[in-house]
Order: sequence, then structure tokens, then C-alpha cells
Amino acid sequence: MLFMIGAAAAAFALMLALMPICIKKLRALKFGQTMYELGPQSHLNKKGTPNMGGIVMGPVTVVCTVLAFTVSYFCSRDPASTWRFWSLENALWALLFLSIGCMLLVGFSDDYIKDVKKDHEGLRPKQKIVRQLALGLIFSVWAYFFIGHDVIIPFTGKTWDLGIFYIPLITLTVLFMTNSSNLQDGLDGLLSTVTVVGMIAFGVIAWAFKCIPSTENSAVCAVLAFALVGAAAGFLVFNHYPAKIFMGDTGSMFIGAVMVGIAVVLRLEFLLLLICFTCVMSSVSVIMQRYYFKLTHGKRIFKMSPIHHHFEMCGMKETQIVCMYGIVTAVLSAVAILSLLKWC
Repeated sequence: MLFMIGAAAAAFALMLALMPICIKKLRALKFGQTMYELGPQSHLNKKGTPNMGGIVMGPVTVVCTVLAFTVSYFCSRDPASTWRFWSLENALWALLFLSIGCMLLVGFSDDYIKDVKKDHEGLRPKQKIVRQLALGLIFSVWAYFFIGHDVIIPFTGKTWDLGIFYIPLITLTVLFMTNSSNLQDGLDGLLSTVTVVGMIAFGVIAWAFKCIPSTENSAVCAVLAFALVGAAAGFLVFNHYPAKIFMGDTGSMFIGAVMVGIAVVLRLEFLLLLICFTCVMSSVSVIMQRYYFKLTHGKRIFKMSPIHHHFEMCGMKETQIVCMYGIVTAVLSAVAILSLLKWC
């Protein structure tokens, strides 16, 4: 517990110290957000706001996680077991591979094209999907062999063995959740807020429930979750309305990868539907809007998708939407925790 809190506190402090420097540097480089002209008109005055704040949040989370887990591991283990720390059994390396890979190969690449080259389209959809699928496939193969291919069914205390179908299903889950996190990042402080709430839930679950046989991997997930809580909370200081900086795809892809990565290691993929409900609904609303538009030849279900923009165009303020999403995430996270009581 001490190392979890330490990771969160260190990440929060580092964000407070580094973000002002980052904002100043990004302004000097003119790495500002480009706005979608067909989006809400109230967002047009945000054009030029520094972007790519995730380039600080991601590394801060990683550094605090590695340091906290390393110290906790060697304080509680016999020196002769050092080989386990460096082995593929240690979920730390797989989680870092997925989160850093999504952050750099997908998120940062997309932001660079948008903000530096001033091309609003960023990476082409096929380029994004290929990279996400490749990262997801490698991670899912690792999980198949080192975590297992059964997933926990909430409220039952039972598991469901997916067999060889585990690999493609987890690969698609990585694709879906990273894109969902990216779509969620559309209002000042929105993704930061739900990340803080959701990661507290995942951290508590990893610390309190014995969902997987490996205590080391539970510890990794707990420390990573709370390190991200601290980093996201620190980022929120500068990202709340009116935002001084946006996290960009660099941050949202990192967050999505951490969310799905922790869920997979804990075998709690189904809980993504609860803890990450608002992210999931962002993608669902886009899919519904797109297919309904095609089927009805131009009609829309929502005024705009993702659905948080629909609420905005219905007259809700950004701060009201963020508060609503935070409350929904908190309530559903509590339900998620209660669903695992049989694993105490």
C-alpha cells in the first residue's frame, strides 16, 4: 500500500513541476491543437492551445511505476529471485511494451502529423489500426502464455476459458479500448477525470483482490494504476476548464493501453464495461451514429458524436458533462469492486 501511495504522490508532484515547463516549450514550438471546423463552435477559441501533454504524463507514470515496483520487489523478495524480475513472467515489461508502444507508435505519431505538420487528419485510419493490432497481438500472445486464457465473470466467482479464441478477442479489445480512450478525450478535463476515478478502482482491485495467482503481477497493476492516478490528477490541474494544455493522442492512447493492459493482467476484461463505461459509450455512440446515418441516408441519432459532444450541443456546459461522467464512473467503479467480493 505504501508503494502505491508513494507512486501516486511522486507522479503528482512531478507533473506539477514539469507541466509548466512543458506548456512553455510547446507554446514556443507552436505545437498547438488544430480544431475540427465542423465541431462545436465553442471549441474554435481553443485553437492553438498546446497539445501533446501526454508526452510528459506517460513517461512520468512509467518512471514512477518502475521505481516504486522495483523498490517494493527487492525489499520483499530474496536476492536469489532476481531472475524473476527480469523474466517474461513479470507483467511489468508487457504492460510497458503495450502502453509505451501505443503512446509513441500511434499517439505521438498522430499528434506530430497534426500539430507539427498541421494536417488535421493525422495518421490515416489504416495506419493506426495496423499498429494497434500489431501491439495488441503481441500483448495478447504474451498474456495467453503467461496469464492464462480464462477470464473472470463478475458477480459469479467463476472464470470462462476462451481457449485459442482468447488471442484474437484480446487483440480486438486492445484496439477498441485504445480508440475509445482517444474518442473520450474531447472536452477539457474529461479523460483526465474519468482516468483518476477508474484507475483508483483498478488499483484497489489489484491490491485487495486475489484475481491472479501471481502476487508480483497484482502489485505491478496496483502500482501502475496509482502512478497513473497521480499523473492524471497532476495533469488535470492544467487540463481542467479552461484547459492550458491538452493531452493529445499521445496521452489518450497511453491511458487506453494502461486501462486494457491492467484489465487483461488481472483477468478482468469484463469490468472494462463498468469502470470504462464512458469510454466504451464514446465508441458505441460513434458506431451507432455512423451506421444510422448510412441506413437512413442522412439522419442522425445524436446531434454530434461522440456522445459528450451531443450533451454539449444540447446546452450542457463542459464542466457539467465532466462532473456527470466522473460521477457515473465512480458509481460503476463501486459496482465493479462489489462484483468481485467472492475473490476476497
